[in-house]
Order: sequence, then C-alpha cells, then structure tokens
Amino acid sequence: MIMKLKAKIQALEEQMSSVTEKSSKYGQIAAEEVPKGLYCIGIRLTTEWFRNLSLQRKIKERMQMEAKLKDNSLNHFCVFSDNIVATSVVINSTSISSKNPDRVVFHIVTDEINYAAMTAWFGTNQFKGVTVEVQKFEDFKWLNASYVPVLKQLQDAETQSYYFSGHHDDEKTPIKFRNPKYLSMLNHLRFYIPEVFPALKKIVFLDDDVVVQKDLSALFSIDLNGNVNGAVETCMETFHRYHKYLNYSHPLIREHFDPDACGWAFGMNVFDLVEWRKRNVTSIYHYWQEKNVDRTLWKLGTLPPGLLTFYGLTEPLDPTWHVLGLGYTNVDPHLIEKGAVLHFNGNSKPWLKIGMEKYKPLWEKFVDYSHPLLQQCNFH
Repeated sequence: MIMKLKAKIQALEEQMSSVTEKSSKYGQIAAEEVPKGLYCIGIRLTTEWFRNLSLQRKIKERMQMEAKLKDNSLNHFCVFSDNIVATSVVINSTSISSKNPDRVVFHIVTDEINYAAMTAWFGTNQFKGVTVEVQKFEDFKWLNASYVPVLKQLQDAETQSYYFSGHHDDEKTPIKFRNPKYLSMLNHLRFYIPEVFPALKKIVFLDDDVVVQKDLSALFSIDLNGNVNGAVETCMETFHRYHKYLNYSHPLIREHFDPDACGWAFGMNVFDLVEWRKRNVTSIYHYWQEKNVDRTLWKLGTLPPGLLTFYGLTEPLDPTWHVLGLGYTNVDPHLIEKGAVLHFNGNSKPWLKIGMEKYKPLWEKFVDYSHPLLQQCNFH
C-alpha cells in the first residue's frame, strides 16, 4: 500500500511539473502577443503618415525648429519603445501630473517599423504643452556591430540558434531565457543614452510600462553625489540581491562583486550624463556584455549587465519614486497611493488580456478610449 501511494504521489508530482511548465510557456507566449487593436492602430497611423505628405512636412519642420530638445534648463525624459499606446500613456500621465508641462521634453526612440506610426501619433496629438521628439535607432550612425556587442552577437550563428530556433540543446533552458526581445536594440539602448542625446546633461529614463502619478520635476534637482545612476533599491528581501541575478560560480563575478550587494530597478532612473561620459560607463557595459557572449555570467535581460555596469555608481532614491510589481504580484495599496511612478513590470501588462484586473484602471485612466482611431481599432 505504501509503495502504491508513493508511486501515485510521484505520478502526481510529474503531472504537476508538466502542467506548471506548460502554464509558464503559455503565459510567456501570451505576454509576448501584440493585441489586434494595438496592431491596427500602428497600421492605420503608418498608412496615414505615408498618405499625408503635408503632415510629414509639418511635423519635420516643427522638429527642426524645436530649440527645447537641447535646452538643459528643461526636464528631459526618454522612452525607448515600439508600443504606441503604452508610450502615449507614459507621456499623458506625466503631462497631467506635471506642475509645469511646458517645461517637460520627451525623447522617444523607436524602430524603423514603428517610426511612421509613432511620429504621426505624437505629431497630431497634444499633451498639455509637453514637447515630444521621435527618432528611430536605425538613424544612429554610431550604432553598428563593430561598436555594439549586442549587434555583433546577433550575427553569431549559435546566438541566432539559441534565441530564434524552436529547439536547442536538451530544451531544459526555460522559454523566458530564450526570448529574442532580450537582444532587442530598443532594450539595450539604455546603455547608450549619452550617445543618443549628446547635448544633454541629465535625463530621466522611463520604461514604457509605467504610469506617472506625481510631479517628477524634483528628480532633476536630486544630488547623485558623484554617481551616474539614481535608482530605487529593491533589496528589502534577499531575493533582490546581486547573487539572485548573477552566476557566482564564475570567477569573474565572484572576484568583482559582493553577492549581498543591493539590487535596484530599471524603469525610472535619473542619469547624470556628464558623469557618465567622464567615467566612460558605456565601455564598462561593453566589457561585461562581451564577457557574457556564452551566457555564463547571467542568463537574460538588461538588469544583470546594468547591475555590473553601474556597480558603485548608483545613488539610492526614496522608494516612493518608483513602485514596482503591478505586472506580476500584489502591491501594498499605501505604496501605490504614495508612488510617483507605478511600474507594471512582469508579464501581466495592463494592455494585455492577462493584465491584473485590479491594477488596470491605474493605467486605463490615461488612455482616451473616445479617440476615433482607438474606436475604429476596437482598442479596449
């Protein structure tokens, strides 16, 4: 009887493991989907952009005359994204929460595919006086495989097989580790901000899955004490310390980094670009990215190389500046109420069907569902 029970328990455990693995896989696939409504908006805007030559002319003339883009007395923000609606929510929520929106400048960088749609959207919609610039990273002449390790790695056959083929080694590598988005240039562009904006001295980096609900102007007067990166630390629990993100069995990691060092978050960061250039921080990122070509230092994402690149160069910010977890877990309501920037990090993005229902209203209130284009595309 005991043997039968043990066999039954083992069978159930194997069944549960299989179901968990499938659930994780399907959840990852759902998180990577592009909703039909969002796809429709992009197509219609792109069509309008190429059809309407006067719109192209008007927007290009306006951008050429915009002195604000290089004015360091203003508050500059950057977003690197291919998601029109999400980026629009970031800018709309910032403009509504800002005491002086006319002093806010947003720099959007997208890709060739979404450039026309992004330009058309932000050229035809107003955000309370906020200045919006749209660029595409394909126009950056310095962005090439000889300078950028990620682009060099994309040309490598083994890397292409790892990320883009449906089968690899013994298939024990979790699907989330093999998501091609982790090699996306839009994802890694955060390490090249001084090159993207050579005239700027300070900038706030925002992910496209955030909502701003407080005025952020005070971020620009925070003293970073000679550091490059101002970020909210996430090491209230041991889960978010360096040893969680990095492979400490590797001597390079073990010799250079304290395993109990405090982790921090990307998504709302204040960058001192003067100090960045002085310390040549991008070259530090290049060093670690090239050392990880075989993925033995860390597995995925931009946070691990960020932790290495900005090690000893990060100034902790008050936790209320950046509240995380709205895309995967329950968050203390008091933290949400006090938070300046709410981050929907995780798979359950608010524009997806799998978004967490109780947090969706925090994002949706900054979407104008009455806009004709959103109605035509049935975006809801």
